Amino acid sequence: MPGIVVVGSQWGDEGKGKATDQIGDRIDYCVRYSGGNNAGHTIVVNGEKFALHLLPSGLLNPGVRPVIGNGVVVDLDVLFAEIDALEARGVDCSGLVVSANAHVITSYHQTIDKVTERFLGKARIGTTGRGIGPAYGDKINRLGIRIQDLFDESILAKKVEAALEQKNHLLVKVYNRRAVDPTEVTEHLLGHAERIKPQVVDTARMLNDELDAGKVVLFEGAQAHHLDVDHGTYPYVTSSNPVAAGACVGAGVGPTRIDRVIGIAKAYTTRVGEGPMPTELLDADGDRLRETGAEFGTTTGRNRRCGWFDALVVEHAHKINSFTDIFLTKLDILTGWEKIPVCVAYDVDGVRHDTMPMTQTEFHHAKPVYEFLDGWQEDISGCRKFGDLPANTQAYVKRLEELVGCRISGIGVGPGRGEVVMINDLLA
Repeated sequence: MPGIVVVGSQWGDEGKGKATDQIGDRIDYCVRYSGGNNAGHTIVVNGEKFALHLLPSGLLNPGVRPVIGNGVVVDLDVLFAEIDALEARGVDCSGLVVSANAHVITSYHQTIDKVTERFLGKARIGTTGRGIGPAYGDKINRLGIRIQDLFDESILAKKVEAALEQKNHLLVKVYNRRAVDPTEVTEHLLGHAERIKPQVVDTARMLNDELDAGKVVLFEGAQAHHLDVDHGTYPYVTSSNPVAAGACVGAGVGPTRIDRVIGIAKAYTTRVGEGPMPTELLDADGDRLRETGAEFGTTTGRNRRCGWFDALVVEHAHKINSFTDIFLTKLDILTGWEKIPVCVAYDVDGVRHDTMPMTQTEFHHAKPVYEFLDGWQEDISGCRKFGDLPANTQAYVKRLEELVGCRISGIGVGPGRGEVVMINDLLA
């Protein structure tokens, strides 16, 4: 069972890193296949918290080789800062390999990202300002800088100059900003070439060879299904494809290589940035979820918008990604409520929808239809078997399973590595 994809089923921050960490001792490679340093994974190991922004979360498991695939956009300053910080804490990052075809985030991508958001005003998307979207835009427009370009100074200089020819007009004439010096950008990028070169390989070839040899490869996308540029709540999405199918493109493997798809769902719903979120709570319950769940972005530090579990959102993700299993996280955060609402349908201008509406307009006007489940008061953080959970907790999990249409195989009951209830083997 060599190829496994881990996908967020909501709007990110579901705890993908925790799920990856649970099977880390049984995998050989952990591959990041999309996104950039606009997403983060928080993992707690032996009481110690690690925040990863660009590196694959499997890095924290000894014996797992981390890979940054061709579908990722890489800010080299961030990459090396993250490596240095981890190595200072005793984490071995020497096994990391990076695709020669991965695109590079430059300083001008970050500048354009920030000034564009300001220019949009109330119509802003809610980006992190880290240059992710502009870097992907250059990739699609064939103006991108790839990792391999750092090893040919002449080609790099020409590509940077070509990329800035139009952008400088935009910066100066539209945004009233200073033009970017292409020589400065080129020299800055060249300054990373010597350090990154030993880690650059043909990752697609390597991964296919290792899969042929029977190695277990876990593909880890950033963000989540509903932030996918094609299948998410457009335009309030990321600029890549975190869906399971994106692993094939972003890592360079064929679809027949994928054996299991694990969807990660939080026991409630959160979202960062702009865009519709039908179950969002703008009251004391929302504040309680945020505070109890420590719902602040790993990468941005921004408050996450919080709401009750939206079964339609997760069911839609299951339908498109073909989950074999769901790993439910942060169930412990719901302890203490007498009744726990679960969104089972939407009311859109008086019409009931039992699945996600097709259009952006309908979803924007969707009002949640709730089913109220009995809560529990018991501390569940020490539970390790499904039968150890209180009866109402078990009923909550089973009802979510019915609504989503996919088995829930693992449950997070606390922030630590071992605070998990496993129901089914995620790899079986």
